[in-house]
Amino acid sequence: MQRNLTTGSVLKNVLLFSLPYLLSYFLQTLYGMADLFIIGQFEGVASTTAVSIGSQVMHMITVILVGLAMGTTVSIAQAVGADNNKESAKSVGNTVTLFMIVSIGLMAVLLLFVNPIVSIISTPEEAVQGTISYLTICFIGIPFITAYNIISSIFRGMGDSKSPMFFIAIACVTNIVLDYVFMGYFHLGPSGAALGTTISQAVSVIISLIVIIRQKSISLSKSDFKPDGKVMGKLLTIGIPVAMQDGLIQVAFIIITIIANQRGLNDAAAVGIVEKIISFLFLVPSSMLSTVSALGAQNIGAHKPERAIKTMQYAIAIAVSFGLIVSIIIQFAAEPVVSLFTDSAEVITPGAQYIRGYIFDCIFAGIHFCFSGYFCAIEKSGLSFLHNIMAITLVRVPGVYLTSTLFPDTLLPMGLATAAGSLLSVCICVIAFIVLRRKERLLQA
Repeated sequence: MQRNLTTGSVLKNVLLFSLPYLLSYFLQTLYGMADLFIIGQFEGVASTTAVSIGSQVMHMITVILVGLAMGTTVSIAQAVGADNNKESAKSVGNTVTLFMIVSIGLMAVLLLFVNPIVSIISTPEEAVQGTISYLTICFIGIPFITAYNIISSIFRGMGDSKSPMFFIAIACVTNIVLDYVFMGYFHLGPSGAALGTTISQAVSVIISLIVIIRQKSISLSKSDFKPDGKVMGKLLTIGIPVAMQDGLIQVAFIIITIIANQRGLNDAAAVGIVEKIISFLFLVPSSMLSTVSALGAQNIGAHKPERAIKTMQYAIAIAVSFGLIVSIIIQFAAEPVVSLFTDSAEVITPGAQYIRGYIFDCIFAGIHFCFSGYFCAIEKSGLSFLHNIMAITLVRVPGVYLTSTLFPDTLLPMGLATAAGSLLSVCICVIAFIVLRRKERLLQA
């Protein structure tokens, strides 16, 4: 259902749009966390590590697809803000055509290189076979993963964040039930976790398509699916920098995983578990990014740039408040939180060390995520790519490598190094925003 969010209270619009979005992210994150939690009940450290590493690879692929789909969200949102239904329909049709090709090609390439991928990320020997099995099944399900995320991006561009929430809720419940069936009853290990994830995504896509057809949520003609150079160009111009940015962030995390893997099985499991916890806590910053990009783009389309900026400011306030609260809590509750996913003291101790340092990233990421959403809304997504690549290459990766080498008995400095990367991103975003505002004022003078 299409909703124009360019009038009324900005804060109210941010909250009404972001809360369903936040719940959607929460439910989606339960996929990976449920897999880890359930496999930890029935299998050993090797299987837990296999699912942890495999799900991190899949998360990287998913966020790249979501990043590429940002072009869809922004294009549709701008068209909705400008009350241009024809442009909105063309954006939807071209998105379907583009991602159908992308998903099939990506599935084929990844299946071909599954063994080299597992080798490159220095998977511990005990977890190699489980990781290969997990990834093979998940790679086969990439078209379903792509379809779900594209459908969600289309609805959110139209100002509807509730429908995707219901679709993912169905998938989440299905996934948890299938996890217990495949891993608990049939004892399929990592393969069972992958089957549960893939089948549940397929169920979600089928149900969402049924709803779209019955409710006629989106009105399209055959011509809308025909590639249009201008429309496709806009989708890719906005989406590619975001996809590259998100991909490089995940590559950085995989490099961190490789560094942790080289420290041994316990540190590898600890880092994998903490990454899952952090991905859960990053729900608020992530939902703020998406909220700013969608609502900001609608306001840009309606020629209300000041409302777009105010949207970003409210989102930053919400994200930073959340980051401060969880950072304080984790300092006192790190061990109990990590122990939810393992009962091994050899894993809990380094995991608690890592998360105590890493948790401060929730504050800094909350800020630069909101700036990234704004940059996407004004079609300057290249700035998001710039600050992230600088943070990764100058601070995050070299910082983690150095701290891992200098502090072999603790993971705390490695966690702090990741947060320091986001701090650099914040500084670059603030500078870029000030420069953009000054240029706007000069043009208006």
